[in-house]
Amino acid sequence: MKYIEITIHTESEWVEPVLACLSMAGIDDAEVRDPRDAEEIMADKETYEWDYVDEKVSEGLDRKPEIHIYRDSVSEKDDEALVCSVRDAMEKLRDDICSGVYGAQKDPGDFSVSSEIKDDTVWKNKWKEYFKPSHVSDRIVVKPTWEAYEPEADEIVIEIDPGMAFGTGTHETTSMCIRALEKYVREGMKVLDAGCGSGILSIAAAKLGAGEVLGVDIDEEAVRVSGENFRLNNTDDICRAEYGDVTKGVGFNADLVAANLMAELLCMISKGVASHLQKGGIFISSGILDEKEDMVKQSYSDAGFDVTGVMHDGEWCCVIAEKK
Repeated sequence: MKYIEITIHTESEWVEPVLACLSMAGIDDAEVRDPRDAEEIMADKETYEWDYVDEKVSEGLDRKPEIHIYRDSVSEKDDEALVCSVRDAMEKLRDDICSGVYGAQKDPGDFSVSSEIKDDTVWKNKWKEYFKPSHVSDRIVVKPTWEAYEPEADEIVIEIDPGMAFGTGTHETTSMCIRALEKYVREGMKVLDAGCGSGILSIAAAKLGAGEVLGVDIDEEAVRVSGENFRLNNTDDICRAEYGDVTKGVGFNADLVAANLMAELLCMISKGVASHLQKGGIFISSGILDEKEDMVKQSYSDAGFDVTGVMHDGEWCCVIAEKK
């Protein structure tokens, strides 16, 4: 089958804003190729616990970062529309940077967008070989639909087919959210999953006893995949997925909101999240690099939350807050 690969050329300092901008446009599964990652490995092998680093790792360190987006090629018209939407998003980001939205006015450099039609016959499903059943908490096991697993008596199993939506549950940010849900979900709770992706947090909340769960996402593919996963896990009587933005147009009062998004997006939606919670409501959020923890906590405080806990795993953290 044919697919389209869209490449955005940028500078290292703009990688996170580019990803945030794409996410606001409904694209949450971009791949980042940043030479800085290899530079860090080469500079400090002990920190990364590598016994040996091949010299090839250092090749191309002078290249600029690239952000890649992959989609099935449906038609020439649809492909061109997608490329145009990415170009429009990058033009808006360029304008924002030049006007000082991201601090002092500056030249953002190269934001060029290129595209190419390719064939995925060889590698399309290759990644499935590496997605195995995984214990993401003491009780919860996430397994792909194509793998067999025999659970222990007290284990909760979540079956996931992520499709084109983000969320296999194996990433530190997702597993921290699930561990936090284990602690805070109470029987009959109403839960809002902001940016539901593959629906894994919604399913976890339902299996932990939530009475009603709404997953919302600005990616229609994520909404479709979440719905399929709800049915697969027999939680579709509790969970539903809708296309929407928690900052506007979503009428749902929750006892708990969960969001596994980038730090910048969490800051952007924090006031919107607060509007969906009563006093004492819980906000569980991850996708936050350790270096951005303070920025997120300040944003939550400004939005009317008390930060009550922080979890750390690798270079990521999960912030738990309570509405004042």
